[in-house]
Amino acid sequence: MELFLKYPIDVQHELLFKLLNKAKNTEVGKNYEFSTIKNYKQFTLKVPIQQYESIEPLIERTRKGEQNVFWPTHIKWFAKSSGTTNSKSKYIPVSDEALEDCHMKAGKDMLCLYCNNNEEAQLFTGKGLRLGGSSAVYEDNDTYFGDLSAIIIENMPFWADFSSAPKQETALMGEWETKMQAIIEETIDEDITSLVGVPSWMLVLLNKVLERTGKNNILEVWPNLEVYFHGGVNFNPYREQFKKLIPKKDFKYYETYNASEGFFAIQDVNNSTEMLLMLDYGIFYEFIPMDKFAGEDSEAIPLEKVKLNTNYAVVITTNGGLWRYLIGDTIKFTSLEPHRIKITGRTKHFINVFGEELIIENAEEALKQACLKTNAEVLEFTAAPIFMNGDKSGGHEWVIEFKKHPQNIDYFTELLDNSLKSINSDYEAKRYLNMTLAMPKVNIAKEGLFYNWLKLNNKLGGQHKVPRLSNSRKHLDELIKLN
Repeated sequence: MELFLKYPIDVQHELLFKLLNKAKNTEVGKNYEFSTIKNYKQFTLKVPIQQYESIEPLIERTRKGEQNVFWPTHIKWFAKSSGTTNSKSKYIPVSDEALEDCHMKAGKDMLCLYCNNNEEAQLFTGKGLRLGGSSAVYEDNDTYFGDLSAIIIENMPFWADFSSAPKQETALMGEWETKMQAIIEETIDEDITSLVGVPSWMLVLLNKVLERTGKNNILEVWPNLEVYFHGGVNFNPYREQFKKLIPKKDFKYYETYNASEGFFAIQDVNNSTEMLLMLDYGIFYEFIPMDKFAGEDSEAIPLEKVKLNTNYAVVITTNGGLWRYLIGDTIKFTSLEPHRIKITGRTKHFINVFGEELIIENAEEALKQACLKTNAEVLEFTAAPIFMNGDKSGGHEWVIEFKKHPQNIDYFTELLDNSLKSINSDYEAKRYLNMTLAMPKVNIAKEGLFYNWLKLNNKLGGQHKVPRLSNSRKHLDELIKLN
């Protein structure tokens, strides 16, 4: 870490040429003439920026057993996640190098940073409770796919199991409700000192722990609990609920920025909302200013050209064989010495409060399917989250203005929900048994509601559009008030 903190640009550019040299004899390496690339400018001219749809055929070939397509070492692991416009799930290749030098390395660094900042930490006197994803690992054509968390647990060194709870067998269970109960039974009598997992799922687990034990707060169950390592979704909506569950003044929260494509950043200072961009995990970073964003046709800049407080789309080249891959996240730099960031959102409107990664294309397709089955027509719509409250599940609330109303709005809502589940596997997982997401709530808008709202906000005109999806309730609450 000290090396990349001192020489961030040198470390990044040296890394880029290591990746190019390693993959020069792959199919992609030969196609883009990696062996002839001598500088960053040539790299940008020869290798195009790509999204999942562009590389999906290459990934599918590798999933069927072909090798040396985009990375030279054998790839058998694929992290399954949602987010593409034309397929229910995407399969991100996870090489051995990505596992060892990115994801595993990040886990060690996360613990090192925490302990370095908290010399009195007693983290290793107890166990860390890890709450992985909802999918186990499945075999297909001699390759394996599943949630990234499941893949990491599957590949953990044997000694990691001694300091973690639940045991590997339980952590990899596929049936979520059974797994949740098993985790509770396994951990309530353990000395848990840390928590690791996505906030929405962790809230569900902690509330069930209190239900099972009859205690008033989590510290009565695990008195030595001292830190929660979280990531995956914006933590702000959950912060107050965690403070109620864990009423400890000096309890620590550490944010991480990891995804199926790689582990990108870790909070490196106590009580901070910024994360240190990790520059030596086999990932070369580029950035597209959002005011010039044009998808795959955008022009990206390297780390040395970024500015403070500018919204950037992130482009990555990785030791898993992703080349100039647009991950869809947006960030801003809050510091350049060292390079610290905050996640600002997605390149498109979305809802991802609970890890459901609902994008506009999902919403529009689901509405279309529901309208076809009910002979309804939609004029305008917007949707936003219903945040979790205590042990109540969260959800999505919609305001829909119909041109032609469905006969039964409850039936329409059920069809909309089922369509979203069929389109988006992450939404489907979060809707399982209403544990994280409850059934959507649909409000029928009165005629002209959206027009009047735009007028009220001085946003009439072709360049202004109704925000379809939002992680905030601001627009939705304004519309409901007007309705």
